[in-house]
Amino acid sequence: MPAWRHFLDDIVAPTTPSERQLLRLATPFGRSALVRRNAASVILARVRLISVLFAVLVPLCAAVDLLVFERGTALGLLGLRLLAAFIFILLALPARAQASEHPYRYALARLLGMVMVPPLFYLASLWVVGDGALTPAQQGIMQLYALMPTVVLAGLAIFPLSALEILLLGLPMFVTALLGFEWSGQSMSWLEHGKTFWFMGMAIGVSFFSGMAQSHYMESLVTRAMTDSLTGALARRAGVEMLERGFAAAQAVNGHYGLAFCDIDHFKRINDRFSHQVGDQVLVQFAQALRRSLRPGDVLARWGGEEFVVLMPGATVADQQAWLARLREQGFGRTPDDAPLGASIGLAERLADGSAGWTAFIALADQRMYDAKARGRKQAVGPAGMIVPLLAPAAPSQVAGAADLPSSAPMAGHSASGVSTLMSASQLSTPPSQ
Repeated sequence: MPAWRHFLDDIVAPTTPSERQLLRLATPFGRSALVRRNAASVILARVRLISVLFAVLVPLCAAVDLLVFERGTALGLLGLRLLAAFIFILLALPARAQASEHPYRYALARLLGMVMVPPLFYLASLWVVGDGALTPAQQGIMQLYALMPTVVLAGLAIFPLSALEILLLGLPMFVTALLGFEWSGQSMSWLEHGKTFWFMGMAIGVSFFSGMAQSHYMESLVTRAMTDSLTGALARRAGVEMLERGFAAAQAVNGHYGLAFCDIDHFKRINDRFSHQVGDQVLVQFAQALRRSLRPGDVLARWGGEEFVVLMPGATVADQQAWLARLREQGFGRTPDDAPLGASIGLAERLADGSAGWTAFIALADQRMYDAKARGRKQAVGPAGMIVPLLAPAAPSQVAGAADLPSSAPMAGHSASGVSTLMSASQLSTPPSQ
């Protein structure tokens, strides 16, 4: 994370849910990646739609210029209109493939390009028309052009933007209005021109409320669609999207990417013996335990039933072992009959396993989870035959020393954490019932 983001977080440091909600509406920094991607899709779609409309309408309006202005001036304005239409055509083209890396930044860049075309056209038209005497009809046309910055400010209301983004996009419009007054030879008078800035202030105020309302509504929709209502983890659909994008990003730089497939042991027995309501409480408890163990940037998703997936961008095998050590230390909670809650976990790491695609990647972690169940549950199976008990610390005789580990298993910084290499995952028996 950039240093300026840390500085901003230290200044704002929201502590209550309402403060965090206000931060997400006032600035774009508190939004989740899923909300930002959805907002980017909406912004790009609306930019393309508006650009298509303006690419057609802007040249057509040249007929008015030809009727009102002299031939030379009208042709100059026509050239400006054709240039503006060409820019709108470029903005209407589909997004580049590279935009998937930073979709929200790319969407804002396209939006900035679109909103700057009308005010720049207005300033350029002042240069084309010149400072000579104008007829009443010509003055009327130029006054319409002078409204372009205000129209742009009002148009920002249709985009799901934060207050800070609207303010930054709106500042060039105020600068354009000031330059327009100066270049048109008018002496600045607040009595005469104050109403223009008042209307611009009203337009940006409406955009503030509209943009923040859209952002809040979008965040609510995304949260409901992408979050499991019981545990608060991501839903499977969102988890798949995060995994696909994260794995592709790791592939692009040949970096590390870790994944853990977690399953509660004997969960059906808990449901049958204590009721599904109690089972739901166990699921919530299990999700909370997993969430407490995560690093910043890790993602928890409920894959289905009692199965959860932990996505670990940039995690090495050693990082996964450290995560398992945290789980062993804190545990998963207690069952309704006050026994330690157990779980079986399958681990995979992109580089250690040489995975070529995310589907095979998660399938490998899933198989290792079943391998852990075949070995007796309450343990994790990872790359290079790594076996880690997940409840009480293993006895010294059960802990493999560094000399016993396979040479391909990266164990830097990992000491006596209960890692065993008794057999490889491929030697384990077929999946048992859960």
